[in-house]
Amino acid sequence: MTQEIDTTELGESIVKILKTIYDPEIPVDIYELGLIYDVMVNTDYEVKILMTLTSPNCPVAESLPREVEEKVKSLDNVKDAEVEITFDPPWSKDLMSEEAKLELGML
Repeated sequence: MTQEIDTTELGESIVKILKTIYDPEIPVDIYELGLIYDVMVNTDYEVKILMTLTSPNCPVAESLPREVEEKVKSLDNVKDAEVEITFDPPWSKDLMSEEAKLELGML
């Protein structure tokens, strides 16, 4: 008998891991920065993350999505993870959380 995994709980674990990844140019994690647009978990515990970068010319355009994939895959109940980059809508400061804005002195 296989144990059912609560996808809501798994989603919370994914968010926790995303909050450990930082944009190297901004001292705020990528989740609070508003770079994560969506996190989807299917019934096979495969994760798809839709995210953006602060700009198409971001110096970590190749390494940051790979880091996100690797860290999410490291979670026990995640079978696979895929990151899709989009620039629609483009990232703007409006996507940042209040916490991020406070951290950067924008409030």
